[in-house]
Amino acid sequence: MTTADDRAHGHADLPSPAPGEAAQAGADPAGGQAEVVVDPAVPREDAALLCGNPRLLALMRAGWAPEGGRRSTVLSAAARPAATALALAAVAAGLDLFLSERYTAFAVVMSSAALLIVGVLLKPRPDARAERRRAEEARVYETARRHEERYVLCDGLDGPARALMDRAHAAVASVMGSRVNAEGLLDGVRNAVMLPEQEWEIARLLAKLSELRAEHEEVLAEGVTPEVAAVAEPLGRALAGSEAAVVARVEALERYAGHVADAERAHRARGQIERLGATLPRYEELLAESGAAGPAVPELGRLAEDAGRLEQALRDSVRAARETLRPLTPDP
Repeated sequence: MTTADDRAHGHADLPSPAPGEAAQAGADPAGGQAEVVVDPAVPREDAALLCGNPRLLALMRAGWAPEGGRRSTVLSAAARPAATALALAAVAAGLDLFLSERYTAFAVVMSSAALLIVGVLLKPRPDARAERRRAEEARVYETARRHEERYVLCDGLDGPARALMDRAHAAVASVMGSRVNAEGLLDGVRNAVMLPEQEWEIARLLAKLSELRAEHEEVLAEGVTPEVAAVAEPLGRALAGSEAAVVARVEALERYAGHVADAERAHRARGQIERLGATLPRYEELLAESGAAGPAVPELGRLAEDAGRLEQALRDSVRAARETLRPLTPDP
């Protein structure tokens, strides 16, 4: 039986495995490129399965389907014991015929039983690892079919769209992975809901844009008459206008991520100042014992002032981040 792995390694004209597989739905905490973006409304388990298998999704897009799926796996597993039971029943029936001196019928039944037994013995046992792989492929296939149009495979985007998708994903990942978000200094609940929704909406629009742009360019590449050009020109402007709207969404996310990065730097600097401030008595003790306390003590005393300024900077950065977030999620 040919599996997706076989097809990916040259047994069919299908794409090779993707370079990496995401572990979570729609967002890579490491900030790398997104491979699959899933509608946040999709159940978490299904979304994780889709995001963890971009290679299979790419194969599906190229026309691949699992051979038989789960049903064939179950039937294959049940065939051996069923054939064995039937062969044993035939042997028992054959013995009854022999005892009844019905030798012709006995020969026919025992020959059939022998063929069944040989078939069972010669049939290769299914490889457990291969069976598990086929079952997993079938599960991914069924899940993808069930949630069709609710996920975007980023490798299917054209170049400009993929660049925008990567920018949006990087902005979302930087916010979600920040310490200020983890420690609740930002609106964590709103981030957890709004950011995946924004990333999905951007991915959905970019997928449509890529598809229409490819069709538009294909028509123009054939050569057009003035009449066709007159129709194509406004369609081209519509594509450009749609792309500009998506760019505006991405830039809004990037502005928010920039303010969060400012807050992150201020938060880190505040922590460093607090750690240095905690050692201040030991420094003062050392300076007093060494006789060098005079000019240095005022400098050390400024640590408290620096901490205060950084605290205010952190508040300002968090406030600016929240103000930037507001247009993306208008209050009800």
